[in-house]
Amino acid sequence: MFADLFPIPEKRKREMPPTPFRKVLNTLLYMLITGCRWCDVPIGESWASKSAAHRWLKRWQVDGTMAEMQSRILGKADNRGEIQWQYGAVDGSFSPWQRRW
Repeated sequence: MFADLFPIPEKRKREMPPTPFRKVLNTLLYMLITGCRWCDVPIGESWASKSAAHRWLKRWQVDGTMAEMQSRILGKADNRGEIQWQYGAVDGSFSPWQRRW
């Protein structure tokens, strides 16, 4: 679904192999779904390191890749009728604004 969005992996300094994009995407989706912190990113074969995931997240946010991925996911879900746009919720519990009542 996203293969055409990802650039050709470039060789990094110190001869380190590039991190496969599937592992980066797995890690970022895990973080988005669970809301975990960077220090709580799982470690293992199917996950990217937190430094690699963070590096690619920053790059993808700047170049518009994250926005394009979101657009594709929402478009696919909307075509299937899986999104009910008339309902929505906003959680203000994390808002930096102070209550004045």
